[in-house]
Amino acid sequence: MKIHLKKILCATDLSELSDYAVRYSMALAREFDSELLMCHIIDLTAGHVYGEGTISPLDQQNRIEEFAYAHLTELMGQTSIAWEPVVMIGHAPDEIATIAEERGVDLVISATHARAGFKRLVLGSVTGRLMGILECPLLIVPNGKRHPRGEIKTFAPKRILVGCDFSADSDLAFDYGLGLAQEFQSELHLVHVIEPPAYKDFLKSSKSAEKSDRPGLHPILEERLEQMVSDEARYWCTPKTVLLAGEPHEELTKYAVVNEMELMVMGVRGHSLVETLFVGSTTDRVARQAPCPILSVRPWKSPSEGTDAS
Repeated sequence: MKIHLKKILCATDLSELSDYAVRYSMALAREFDSELLMCHIIDLTAGHVYGEGTISPLDQQNRIEEFAYAHLTELMGQTSIAWEPVVMIGHAPDEIATIAEERGVDLVISATHARAGFKRLVLGSVTGRLMGILECPLLIVPNGKRHPRGEIKTFAPKRILVGCDFSADSDLAFDYGLGLAQEFQSELHLVHVIEPPAYKDFLKSSKSAEKSDRPGLHPILEERLEQMVSDEARYWCTPKTVLLAGEPHEELTKYAVVNEMELMVMGVRGHSLVETLFVGSTTDRVARQAPCPILSVRPWKSPSEGTDAS
């Protein structure tokens, strides 16, 4: 499977921190030769964000729209990327989801600020909501303060982490992760976090399980992870299987930091083997602390529907 992103939507709140997501979206658009929609949703209840005082509602709306278009044009500069400004008024996550569906967007990009207030196009307010309603993957870009300033010219992650809990959600995350790993001939780290109380039924149903949970657990899980990557796919990427133990969001984040991951791919929630492993709150928590972008996927649209397979 080869992933093609024909149309990308970058959601920005026009803050300095979300500018990093803009630069990242430009790099992706160049890499995949995508059309880029630069989207800003105006919240008229937060006029102070735009430097507005108390003026008539219509004048306020017109001035904010002009400001937003001018700011987006300045951000994009003299780029050769095919792009279009999209400025709407309303509730950010719902408007973004509607635009993404109507325009046939393959990927939405938004930044995390990990702070309160309107200026965070973020988890819990916008990004958290988007993870639950988007019909396409969401790329969550971390706080730009952690990264050097300047243009991000390329997107070619060489170390990709996929969170695997063997649910339909994480299987879809694996499909996207594998596709990207083959595209860029990357290391593909398949990481499963063990939460011991959740495995009793799983071990009982396995022929290789022993009386004690622990001795039979690791071989079963390691084999399951190894079987996820076909022999043919191994020609184009380097898979690594990893078992961790503890709180999923903490272990995944620590592993990503220590091993310098450049992209994480996670399902929004898991329902089969470990119901609490990749619920929204786990992806939410990881995204707040992650050292790299996170591709959040859910089984609304299969990779073949949102991408071209070859």
